[in-house]
Amino acid sequence: MFCSTNMPRFGDKQNSDFFEEYLQRLLIERDNSGLTEMIGGIEALIISVEPGNSVEYIAELALMTPYQYLVTLDSEKHFTHVLRIDMNSPDILLREIKNPNYSDIFRSLNDLYPVGARRPHSRYLGEILLTSDRHQVVALQQQREFRFFQVGQLAELDLPLNVSISKPSPYTHNVVGYMERPVDGIRVYQHGECVILSAAQAANDRGKEMQQRLGIKDLILPIDHLATRVYSQNREAALLEYLALSSYYYWGSYDIKDQNSSTNVTKNIRQAPESTSPAKVFTANNKPYCVNHLDQLPSPTENFVRNYGPRLHHMAVEVRDGQTNGRENIDVVVDAITAQGKGFLLETVGSREEGLKQIFSSASDFSSLIIEYVQRFGDFQGFFTRDNVAQLTFAAGQEEGVRN
Repeated sequence: MFCSTNMPRFGDKQNSDFFEEYLQRLLIERDNSGLTEMIGGIEALIISVEPGNSVEYIAELALMTPYQYLVTLDSEKHFTHVLRIDMNSPDILLREIKNPNYSDIFRSLNDLYPVGARRPHSRYLGEILLTSDRHQVVALQQQREFRFFQVGQLAELDLPLNVSISKPSPYTHNVVGYMERPVDGIRVYQHGECVILSAAQAANDRGKEMQQRLGIKDLILPIDHLATRVYSQNREAALLEYLALSSYYYWGSYDIKDQNSSTNVTKNIRQAPESTSPAKVFTANNKPYCVNHLDQLPSPTENFVRNYGPRLHHMAVEVRDGQTNGRENIDVVVDAITAQGKGFLLETVGSREEGLKQIFSSASDFSSLIIEYVQRFGDFQGFFTRDNVAQLTFAAGQEEGVRN
């Protein structure tokens, strides 16, 4: 049986006594109930975009990530494009609404926030997790007061019917889904008619041909971590909630005082590489925006949440360690993509001596998501250095729509 409480702790963030007490109790109870054993890694990420934007986003992801267009699930209300690397890494389910006037619970989450409302259908919905017994997992979670969409509601929302999906979190606004598949089986989503759209295939091929021509195809690896931004008062609750719903453990938190924020990391208890099941990172202000004027503190994280709502901020993609023509691979990748017109918020930060280099892209015009590239050197195991994350957080705070 897994023991989720004996993992090493990293970071310097001081948590509350409440968090430390309930973290231990929650993980012990989760292990003892069998949930940790039954719930595996991340099988898929669900992203929605505006009508007419999915094809260009497929081209963008084909250039900037290892993802390939596989098939489209054509249903009554959506095109759901399945993007895949392989069966070891999570899929992306890219949803495009057919009717721009369509409204559901996910659009309503965008409509609440001034910048989020400008792209009412664009948001990251959440993750689907692998489980060995979907119905038993859902039954146990319902006993713990977690709420799930009923099958009829899933049909109304036009979501796969072989996935059990939680109601959106009050802390992150993300959902968590559960699905089963046989060992070594192929992921199948019971949703719509499977078709190959020529426009989507052509967009994918353009991106992949550009990757190959630029010499970066073999340098870009799968997703490393997923970073969600939440309100300061919801940091600990968001962590506890995700640990209750998943088989992740609390890796630790770092206090980034000069940006008035903390970065909090959870990882899969099975110790699988992040390429198989990305780490989940939660970033929050240390102090709420309403008192920042008293101490003249910056508030890049909470400004983002106030404008977009609690949501995923960026997907981090790993870059293969090493050099190409005497330059670090991350710099080769960034320069090649910049030359194709994609913007970045700053220069790469970090060094081989510090253990890693990182950079944020500008937010996608299609999904509002930022792509982070991270290259670790040697055996460096972390996700950032204190100086790196301070510079990245500051740069993200300068993004249009965050400062407003």
